[in-house]
Amino acid sequence: MEILIKVLQLLLSLSILVVFHEMGHFVAAKIFKTRVEKFYLFFNPWFSIFKFKKGDTEYGMGWLPLGGYVKISGMIDESMDKEQMKKPPEPHEFRSKPAWQRLIIMLGGVIVNVILAMVIYVFMLSIWGEQYLPTSEANKYGITVDSLAYEMGLRNGDKIISIDGKEVEDFSKVPVTLILDEAKSIQVIRNEKNVNIEIPKGSLGKLVKKKTPDFISVGFPFEVSKFTKDSPAEKAGIQLDDKIIGINGKQIMYFSEFVREIPQYKGQEATITVVRKMDTLDIPVQISEQGTIGAYRKDIKEYFTFKEKNYNFLQAIPAGVLKAYKGIGDYLKQLKLLFSPEVKAYESVGGFITIGSIFPATWDWQQFWRLTAFLSIMLAILNVLPIPALDGGHVMFLLYEIIAGRKPSDKFMEYAQVAGMVILFALLIWANGNDVIRLFK
Repeated sequence: MEILIKVLQLLLSLSILVVFHEMGHFVAAKIFKTRVEKFYLFFNPWFSIFKFKKGDTEYGMGWLPLGGYVKISGMIDESMDKEQMKKPPEPHEFRSKPAWQRLIIMLGGVIVNVILAMVIYVFMLSIWGEQYLPTSEANKYGITVDSLAYEMGLRNGDKIISIDGKEVEDFSKVPVTLILDEAKSIQVIRNEKNVNIEIPKGSLGKLVKKKTPDFISVGFPFEVSKFTKDSPAEKAGIQLDDKIIGINGKQIMYFSEFVREIPQYKGQEATITVVRKMDTLDIPVQISEQGTIGAYRKDIKEYFTFKEKNYNFLQAIPAGVLKAYKGIGDYLKQLKLLFSPEVKAYESVGGFITIGSIFPATWDWQQFWRLTAFLSIMLAILNVLPIPALDGGHVMFLLYEIIAGRKPSDKFMEYAQVAGMVILFALLIWANGNDVIRLFK
């Protein structure tokens, strides 16, 4: 069921993005009286799920969910309609329009994707506002670290001051800031002293491959708030509000430490040390085969004060636009990492499985729209890359035409389109091949 929910969210998100992207091309073409022969959600080799014709345009839905397209008259695109290009240009065709109009038509999809991201952020901020844990608040008990963070030089109890000398207000942004800024150092407070940690070479590449931000966690104690049915902890005598401070004599300061430590005792009996009021007790507990004790921690909000900001609709407009602008900047940094010999982000490129995996396993509309806005920005930027067969390839040739004062030949455009499609299919196979390989690792 979880996989089905992820797939449905991915398909719905892609459908929204593709329809709006192609609508951008469609509306721009109509404004300049350019005929659009087809408007399709998803690709339709051999057959369509449904189709109908209205005016000069055939509307339909294909069966292959790899995108969508509009077929514009008199344009060399993925349809490779060479016969049409052999005929004299008609006034309603793309090739008959001035270069500036063709440029706007080609940029229409990208522009709409950026606007869509802005609109989504505006509505999200006006409905849900913003909530985050400030880094200063996360430092209350100090951070906890896994083996990768330990290798980088961080330690349990460290309090993060800055990254490369710059403060990070939102604690959840620490991992992404490290990666996108290709950070060289982290400044922390350790044992009441300021410490500068130089990040070892190769660490950021390992962090990219890890794909999860939990290499550092906010630290807080494990105080029991409730038990599961047939809880081993409750059966052994652990009580509500007990504070767990050790396993088999090993000190446990934080809940996240307990989560990392307890699985090694699955199916065994372990001595859990707890503090109950003024007493310290050692309680033997039979750990489950899943490596759990059947006890829940208290809500994180009982330990930390989250920062909240609410917006009315008018206030959300500039904030949503700024959020989209920052999203564009962050994604451009991500693309830059593909060429970084230090980070080697190209080794972690993924396809549809990777994209689908970022959606939550339960249907959460706030998360859905946040991810859809991010994917809209991603689609916009990827489409303006100067690769033939993408919008950016057509834009590149149109800019050449505007500057040079002459068009590339139709034959050249045909070859460029074929080359672009080969590149795109190669990238598609590579990205999705990485996904498949990772499934068997």
